[in-house]
Amino acid sequence: MAPPLPPKMTKRPASDGKDRSISPPPLKRKAQSAISKSAVANFFTPTSQKPKDRTTWIERSSDEDTPATLLVGKYIPESGQSGASLPAAKRRKIAAFDLDSTLITSASGKRHAGDAGDWKWWHHSVSGRLRQLYNDEEYQVVVFTNQGGLTLHPDPKAKEPKSHQARVPAFKQKCNAVLMQLDLPATVYAATGKDIFRKPRPGMWAEMKKDYDLTESEIDWENSIFVGDAGGRTAELQGGTATSKDFSCADRNFAHNVGIKYQTPEEFFLGEAPRPFARDFDPANFEYSEDDKLEVRFEKKNEKDIILFVGPPGAGKSTFYWKQLEPLGYERVNQDILKSRDKCLKAAADSLKDGESVVIDSTNPDPDTRAQWVELAIKMRVPIRCIWFRTPLQVCEHNDAVRHLNKELNPESRQSLPRLAFNGFASRFKEPKPKEGFQDIFEVPFKFRGAKQEYDIWARHWL
Repeated sequence: MAPPLPPKMTKRPASDGKDRSISPPPLKRKAQSAISKSAVANFFTPTSQKPKDRTTWIERSSDEDTPATLLVGKYIPESGQSGASLPAAKRRKIAAFDLDSTLITSASGKRHAGDAGDWKWWHHSVSGRLRQLYNDEEYQVVVFTNQGGLTLHPDPKAKEPKSHQARVPAFKQKCNAVLMQLDLPATVYAATGKDIFRKPRPGMWAEMKKDYDLTESEIDWENSIFVGDAGGRTAELQGGTATSKDFSCADRNFAHNVGIKYQTPEEFFLGEAPRPFARDFDPANFEYSEDDKLEVRFEKKNEKDIILFVGPPGAGKSTFYWKQLEPLGYERVNQDILKSRDKCLKAAADSLKDGESVVIDSTNPDPDTRAQWVELAIKMRVPIRCIWFRTPLQVCEHNDAVRHLNKELNPESRQSLPRLAFNGFASRFKEPKPKEGFQDIFEVPFKFRGAKQEYDIWARHWL
């Protein structure tokens, strides 16, 4: 049998009029796809074989009388899924991180992510470093994040846009995607309110200790760390490039409150040198002293008189009354309790008729407000003295937060005041003068007045 003939070469007319054989087509440049191989594989995987959502979510409240404001998501990898296994024993070292602008950032470049899928790792080294912390260095990895844009239980009477209603499910979806990529046992704590859970307040840290059954003595305080972008860094010029200042110092203050080391993402992940930082208010500037001789002492001058307090909310007026004026026999008239100035005027007049001296414990910021009390003193034929509390507004706001968030320092169960209360006082305030009708004006600079145990609570960062 004759051997088969070779395949016949096909020819086509060439542009120069000569016949040429067809050559292989030029290689085309492969188009870059934003879709990962794993995503393609996952798309074609039957639903029954797809990995399940491994994040379990629960909600918590600061007390029994308030709605839940803390969202907690616990991720546990499927057995053998990534080589990560649950710890056989407690992990004493805590590696805690903020979420946005620390572990992740928006993939779109927007300041706020557009949807649940709009995220990427803050730096390509982040996921590897977290795995190293857990697998090699035996750290427990947790996330503490403020998420004020989320509302777990919206007011049914308020008309909330549908876009707001979708925020909580989108946040859960994004966190689950992040944790699945990381694939390590980890817990996310998201503070949605302005209560004890919100950084720099230590509520989320306390919840973490309970969840992992850690006592104070069991935590490795020296090696534990919190990493977050809100470090109070100041703006500066580096190599001709301007760096903006941080929007707050909440993350640095949070680490200070719980007692662990703090680093920015640039320091922790990239090894950059620390930048200068500044706090708007630091309670450490007000040192504690047990020397009672340093306390300003108010002396009673008259058999019967009116003492008028002047000072912002949270200036320490009530504390001063209980420590110095109540022992001198003064009756207290407080507008927070009586609710109206008319009731206060009547209560003060009744006490004076009964032969008692009185203290008017309210803010009294301007001459017009103070004039009503001067008129009462003239009517009752008693002297009126002024005690002026020269407490900075930042200290007052701090005091208000401490009082509201610590029941042991809030015997009258006062509610937290809005910032408007402090700004309103500042806008109306006029320095008290003797010509208004006061016998004298006694100035009180701010000093923490309380026990050392109370000071240790006060000296934390609460704003």
